Amino acid sequence: MTNQPPPLLQVRDLRKHYLRPQRWLRPAMPAIKAVDGVSFSVARGETLALVGESGCGKTTTAKAVLRLIEPDAGSVQLDGQELLTLSAREMRLRRRQMQIIFQDPYASLDPRLKAGAIVAEPLRNFGSGTAPEQRERVQWLLARVGLRPEAVKKFPHEFSGGQRQRLGIARALALNPRLIVCDEPVSALDVSVQAQVVNLLMDLQAEFGIAYLFVAHDLAVVRHISHRVAVMYLGQIVEIADRDPLFTAPLHPYTEILLASAPVPNPHLRTRRLLLQGDPPSPANPPAGCRFHTRCPIAQPICATTVPALGTRPATTQATRGEHQVACHFR
Repeated sequence: MTNQPPPLLQVRDLRKHYLRPQRWLRPAMPAIKAVDGVSFSVARGETLALVGESGCGKTTTAKAVLRLIEPDAGSVQLDGQELLTLSAREMRLRRRQMQIIFQDPYASLDPRLKAGAIVAEPLRNFGSGTAPEQRERVQWLLARVGLRPEAVKKFPHEFSGGQRQRLGIARALALNPRLIVCDEPVSALDVSVQAQVVNLLMDLQAEFGIAYLFVAHDLAVVRHISHRVAVMYLGQIVEIADRDPLFTAPLHPYTEILLASAPVPNPHLRTRRLLLQGDPPSPANPPAGCRFHTRCPIAQPICATTVPALGTRPATTQATRGEHQVACHFR
């Protein structure tokens, strides 16, 4: 049995609760448990996709990992070093190795700066190279993401949506990071442009060995780009597995329903539709026990009282390379 190298990113019991302001003569409002005990790891050169319905805590988890949002508790280790105990100065030095691609490429780019200045800004902030070296690096990055040399003199509003996202990718690559958080990077793009950007991310990963934490709604994109998938529901991870076993043989009832809700690109193919019953519970007052039991088709009395642990299950298919973990009493 060969020893596997330690993961690049290790997240344990991450928590982020938002306190709501207390109003005069009103009882205190419970905190919103946006992220409540999330644990996962990302290997070097791997893509871990984080999926789930809106409001489940995917983006909050991603930003908490980078400390763009300060977590309340837990552990985040990058290459074995704990990030949550670092000072602001120490954390700034680590940011060279971890970058982010935002969902809205227009809102994440400074409209007052030209493309060349946007890509060069990380290089200037960290004093990476001389001015001629920075200009050469910017030209190389723009060409690598598929933008023409004259793009260096254009403002963000002069680009299309796909070109702006390519510009954001170039900026994220400027400092040669080891981890890039992709916060729904293709959700605002046309389908044809989505494919181009996803293929670009995969090519860059193969070339530079970058690890991605990929937050997404589109399961087709997730199936194309990811190596492993983590499914979130109401602030917690309910299932983690390699991509193929999760899509072909999901274990958690929520994952089954989530996959069944994806549209099938064949109007003549009839599929059994699984629909979620009821409304999503509030993250300020999540149900006791299993958080999914109020909408689960196989729920039993134990589900309302006992929290299921995220445990490893036997391999469901021969394609399974790693562990298949699920938080369910009956799976």
